[in-house]
Amino acid sequence: MRKQRWVTFVVALTALAIVAAACGGDDGGASDLSGTIKIDGSSTVTPLVALAAEDFQAENSGVKVTVGTSGTGGGFEKFCNGETDFSMASRPIKDVEVAACQAKSIEPLELIVANDGLSVVVNPQNTWAKCLTVEQLKKIWEPGSKVTNWNQVDPSFPNQELTLFGAGSDSGTFDYFTDEINGEEGATRTDYNPSEDDNVTVTGVAGDLGALGYFGLSYLLENATKIRGVEIDGGGGCVAAGTDTVQAGTYKPLGRPLFIYTKTDAAKRPEVKAFAQYYFDNQNAITEEALFVPLTDEQVAEAQAELDKIAAV
Repeated sequence: MRKQRWVTFVVALTALAIVAAACGGDDGGASDLSGTIKIDGSSTVTPLVALAAEDFQAENSGVKVTVGTSGTGGGFEKFCNGETDFSMASRPIKDVEVAACQAKSIEPLELIVANDGLSVVVNPQNTWAKCLTVEQLKKIWEPGSKVTNWNQVDPSFPNQELTLFGAGSDSGTFDYFTDEINGEEGATRTDYNPSEDDNVTVTGVAGDLGALGYFGLSYLLENATKIRGVEIDGGGGCVAAGTDTVQAGTYKPLGRPLFIYTKTDAAKRPEVKAFAQYYFDNQNAITEEALFVPLTDEQVAEAQAELDKIAAV
């Protein structure tokens, strides 16, 4: 699978320089495009954009697309410094980030690309934590938490040391999880294993019976034999993360949209416009292959309006 190739690159913490799979030949269409497109940001969104970039280059051999993974916050820093053309984000851009961009005369343009369910995961040999409430997750993750054993989460759970893995502070997943679970963005206990690379969390949880971690749904689906998803009770009963529950809005409070951002100066370049259009034209296939949740009809209309803004630049 193509997805296995980009996973290897992400584990190595290198930027993906995705080589075109075909020369383009007489393909016609946009085959006369040339240039370089630089993308960075969310590790959650990387599977989507990496697949799109590979296929786009196969049809446009004159364009080189590089995809880096420095987290949503790290990606916006590069974007607002003028280092990238697209920024991948697992949350909307913050006002302070918009201001940082505008200070450099950069106007961000948003494009919603897919939906995701932020998944809470445990070791597959964990037979007790089938469902966790938001209150239990807060008890585990809130600042100053002294919970170090599963029996402190629930007396019915075994006497098993609790090891925590999660997103680093530059990650949009970190921002989203801390806000929804702890009630304040960035508020978390600090004695856990943080990483901007979600594959580190996969490895950590898979290798420790008492481990608990969180990341985007696609990493759970891709590693279903190594880790197990926990159902979440947001007040309406236990619900598993999945395509149907995320799209229906019943996976609360951890369902979320995902984004890519470009900017007015970059969008004036034909190759950048073409890549944005290519992603939108092929979003269903990309979303399915990368194991994400498709856009709703309402979101498709919203994305089309956003794409129209990019095309009009």
